[in-house]
Amino acid sequence: MTQLTIGHLAERAGVATSAIRFYESRGLISSVRTAGNQRRYEQSTLRRIAFIRTAQRVGLSLDEIGEALATLPDGRTPTKSDWHRLSKAWRPRLDEQIERIQRLRDRLDGCIGCGCLSLRTCALSNPGDEAGEYGTGPVFLEPGGGAAR
Repeated sequence: MTQLTIGHLAERAGVATSAIRFYESRGLISSVRTAGNQRRYEQSTLRRIAFIRTAQRVGLSLDEIGEALATLPDGRTPTKSDWHRLSKAWRPRLDEQIERIQRLRDRLDGCIGCGCLSLRTCALSNPGDEAGEYGTGPVFLEPGGGAAR
């Protein structure tokens, strides 16, 4: 079975070698060591890295990705069936993220929902800093956050 050096894996996967080492330190991928203590990776690690990068691109955290990969037996590479199952489980999380991004896009030019009272429109959108009652940060952009707007 073909094994890849860290440099070759990084080149083929389109990531830096530091990313490979980081993914390994997080338990997302694994390697074996040669007699000279050099890392070697199974070729299937390419698919696992593609899985990680795709999940990151849609906004999933490394913790969420790690939890998903931990459900695979013996740390194997995700199959098409695995990807379907995992992506279906992530759908509600991604739908919430899409909703948040749409709210941001639709309100970006008027209010960031922080309760700062720094924009002239805040006197209309958030008189008396009422948003402070709903929590910290951009409460109007969070799902169900802030007053009905």
